[in-house]
Amino acid sequence: MPSADPPEIAAQHWLAWCDGSACPNPGRIGLGAVLQAPDGRVFELSRSDPHRGCNNEAETRALLATLELAESLGARHIVIHSDSDNVVRLACDANTTEARHLAPLFAQVRECLTGFAEYELRWLPQHRNAAADELARRALGLAARAPQKPRKRTRR
Repeated sequence: MPSADPPEIAAQHWLAWCDGSACPNPGRIGLGAVLQAPDGRVFELSRSDPHRGCNNEAETRALLATLELAESLGARHIVIHSDSDNVVRLACDANTTEARHLAPLFAQVRECLTGFAEYELRWLPQHRNAAADELARRALGLAARAPQKPRKRTRR
């Protein structure tokens, strides 16, 4: 599990990594998450979702399931990592006109976030979210992806 957070954040907050998978895209949805409590305990979520949808819906449903699990475990302060730029950008934006078909899900995410005293959503590259990805894929009966090297960034 990646630990990109300074010790002072890790000491106070729950940390979470979530991912969703749609197979095919659109298709069946798998949800995966890893949650780390401030005391170091680790909880995993790997389950299929009864809905069918696209990758963006899978990623959003994974975030929602992660928040629900964290809340049920008593988390009040949380930092959530996702490799979905869309989820990180749109989850807290009630005025967005992007991804209108996901608006009801994003509304559920925003409602769930009100149950936390403090939260932060962070984007991370896909290769740093391998554990959550593996759990999402496992929920669909898929093998883990082969390890990927980070892409080189090119300057424009």
